[in-house]
Amino acid sequence: METQQNNNGNDHSETVSQNMIDSSNSNAPNIILNHDFSRGLYSWHPNCCDGFVLSADSGHSGFSTKPGGNYAVVSNRKECWQGLEQDITSRISPCSTYSISARVGVSGLVQYPTDVLATLKLEYQNSATSYLPVGKTSVSKEGWEKLEGTFSLATMPDRVVFYLEGPAPGVDLLIESVIITCSCPSECNNARPCSGDGDGNIILNPQFDDGLNNWSGRGCKIVIHDSMADGKIVPLSGKLFASATERTQSWNGIQQEITERVQRKLAYEVTAVVRIFGNNVTSADIRATLWVQTPNLREQYIGIANLQATDKDWVQLQGKFLLNGSPKRVVIYIEGPPAGTDILVNSFVVKHAEKIAPSPPPVIENPAFGVNIIQNSNLSDGTNSWFPLGNCTLTVATGSPHILPPMARDSLGPHEPLSGRCILVTKRTQTWMGPAQMITDKLKLLLTYQVSAWVKIGSGATGPQNVNVALGVDSQWVNGGQVEINDDRWHEIGGSFRIEKQPSKVMVYVQGPAAGVDLMLAGLQIFPVDRESRFKHLRRQTDKIRKRDVTLKFSGGGSSSVLGTFIKVRQMQNSFPFGSCMSRTNLDNEDFVNFFVKNFNWAVFGNELKWYWTEPQQGNFNYSDADEMLDLCKKNNIEARGHCIFWEVDGTVQQWIKALNKNDMMTAVQNRLTGLLTRYTGKFRHYDVNNEMLHGSFYQDHLGKDIRANMFKTANQLDPSAMLFVNDYHVEDGCDTRSSPEKYIEQILDLQEQGAPVGGIGIQGHIDSPVGPVVCSALDKLGILGLPIWFTELDVSSVNEHVRGDDLEVMLREAYAHPAVDGIMLWGFWELFMSRDNAHLVNAEGELNEAGKRYLALKKEWLSRTHGCIDEQGQFAFRGFHGTYVLEIETVSKKIMKTFVVDKGDSPLVVSIDL
Repeated sequence: METQQNNNGNDHSETVSQNMIDSSNSNAPNIILNHDFSRGLYSWHPNCCDGFVLSADSGHSGFSTKPGGNYAVVSNRKECWQGLEQDITSRISPCSTYSISARVGVSGLVQYPTDVLATLKLEYQNSATSYLPVGKTSVSKEGWEKLEGTFSLATMPDRVVFYLEGPAPGVDLLIESVIITCSCPSECNNARPCSGDGDGNIILNPQFDDGLNNWSGRGCKIVIHDSMADGKIVPLSGKLFASATERTQSWNGIQQEITERVQRKLAYEVTAVVRIFGNNVTSADIRATLWVQTPNLREQYIGIANLQATDKDWVQLQGKFLLNGSPKRVVIYIEGPPAGTDILVNSFVVKHAEKIAPSPPPVIENPAFGVNIIQNSNLSDGTNSWFPLGNCTLTVATGSPHILPPMARDSLGPHEPLSGRCILVTKRTQTWMGPAQMITDKLKLLLTYQVSAWVKIGSGATGPQNVNVALGVDSQWVNGGQVEINDDRWHEIGGSFRIEKQPSKVMVYVQGPAAGVDLMLAGLQIFPVDRESRFKHLRRQTDKIRKRDVTLKFSGGGSSSVLGTFIKVRQMQNSFPFGSCMSRTNLDNEDFVNFFVKNFNWAVFGNELKWYWTEPQQGNFNYSDADEMLDLCKKNNIEARGHCIFWEVDGTVQQWIKALNKNDMMTAVQNRLTGLLTRYTGKFRHYDVNNEMLHGSFYQDHLGKDIRANMFKTANQLDPSAMLFVNDYHVEDGCDTRSSPEKYIEQILDLQEQGAPVGGIGIQGHIDSPVGPVVCSALDKLGILGLPIWFTELDVSSVNEHVRGDDLEVMLREAYAHPAVDGIMLWGFWELFMSRDNAHLVNAEGELNEAGKRYLALKKEWLSRTHGCIDEQGQFAFRGFHGTYVLEIETVSKKIMKTFVVDKGDSPLVVSIDL
């Protein structure tokens, strides 16, 4: 389901880029010793690798340096993090800002571009070592590149080591010089101690030992206590706690300004111990929020964390945040409970987030792919291994299908027929009653399971009935797939699931029809999926639909002499749309922008085009965020999707719209269409017209059934160049009967019958533990409409980065191999700027994780490269992906470079190359 991004949920603002500090401050001494390697490797140490110094005269070609100059070479690197380091502990001070400027290069078997990183290793005596990225550059050619960055430490670690790292193992890192200077030398010379706690906490007076110093009330009164409620409430730790009392608004609370103690592009962890008291409220939502004022005085609210707190116990509120830009002011505060309820805070910690080691790839012994873990599935032994959940009755009946359900057949291939027997469930007095089986010992952690079954219902149902294969994992309900039944036929259920934490017990059961309605279950299969086997099929399918036969035909002066000439053909860009979501605040982080423009060719805005953003109060418009984001797209030749004109779900509609009568609401809808589409005519290639119409009906309920089709018609009149989409979630995963492919098809046909120019089908793609045949089945069904299908908001989630990468690969391969799919948009990629936890490809401070590496590996796989010699007919033939290519021809006398484009097409493409 689509949700607001947690780092800009209330952001109706903008931030500005940090002013880069001039690293050439001639008055500031360089804290790096032997910065130009004139004394060999004195003061430098290779980190688990080899290092040596070369002179300019004896060095690498392409790396010119000043006469008589030297540079360092770091070789025999087995890991990306291996490089050259120097201890700078004694030469830096806390709370001072330092600028870095280095000249670096790479040599060896290099896959350009490659990144070189500057990093600080921060060692503490009583806590784990942490790593702080402080600079990065992308080396895209042979020669020196400038690496720049800044850093400031809130507290002084026991040891600080600066080092350069980054290129792939086997690639030599070259360093000509390193300069680190203090941006304010007088400040550095004074070496003042930094504010904040000695353990790295940037919150002052975090346990209220100094009363309420450094704290203030946010619209309310704050009080210090050693106990409350006649001694029933005492601190969990320390001697005191604070209360925010006399609160009249939910946003009232306790706050502290942290402006001077936070840095941009660093991730911070927040931990607060809290509870509530009073007003007869026993539980309430408590939130940690960041208020940011930008240099141009706009405001931004960043949601950090929230949980349900009670009046019984202290609880720990935890979250993370990162600032993209350079703020003028930053205040952190606790808010949330209803007016009249006190917020109690025992302690508050904000620290630079520790770098968490990535989870290892799961090692699954004997996964037994395709083997059903359900016992007595064919009922050859009566109902043994099965039991009734609740006071219902299980018996064995006949007359069920002998064939496997199609989605299971696609996974399992040739398979023995089903028995034709089924479980008949009678005397059901609750919807949850049905057949059940314990499968605790049969499951393996981090393995993805496909669910398949035939189900049918008896007579007596009034209206459509949902049937669901469910799993009880300890106290949690897990959806294994569901289907809506409104007849007396057998229906296929298909779904998937994965268990990532060790449960104490797991039960599978089938439930759903109304009490009194009999239920029949046949051929329930739950089996581990062999994803790699499926990928082989998808690679063959991809080759058929995403590639084209190409013949390069050489002509022109001297073409007869090119017979046998060696040529290289290299694809520079795949023309298939791979895009991502972004937010306005991301534009202030140059690392985010660099990754985006390098790896995506389409963009969609997370919130900035939605009506609640562009007109939060009636007549109060904010298009500046969308304008700036469009400017970035235009500058980098990135196409944009317009998301979204309207959103049909009640909870997303502004209060001022809800307060309008029918006529005024109709006028507001027309004004929204006119204002948005005339402002941006021709600038958005797509629009999601009315988001999530399968899950909401606000405008239809208030303005009548015709309003949906009219929105499409009016949008088309205002901007005929834009393709107009429907857009919804849980279409592809078999777990939501409201948005099954059949329901989606019915909705689209209904819109078309009313004259709505529906141009495309949006599948959001917020999916868990995806299984290829289930996804492909939905695409096949929707494909019969002949409309282009886009995955518009794709994300997958797993704590384990390798498993997350597997899930992402499943979705990308299924989509790219399907002829009906015309584009894929990720719903973000950067940690803390995603709508789901554990879904990111890039960690908060810019480090690519395993899922991100998988994405880039697939992008690389889908670029064609070939080489060979021109044949006797003056031709060279190959088969390649659609997109832009560079041709390189080397003759005895010259080197010729040509570009050409391979468009979609069924017939072979002949490209004339004039020499």
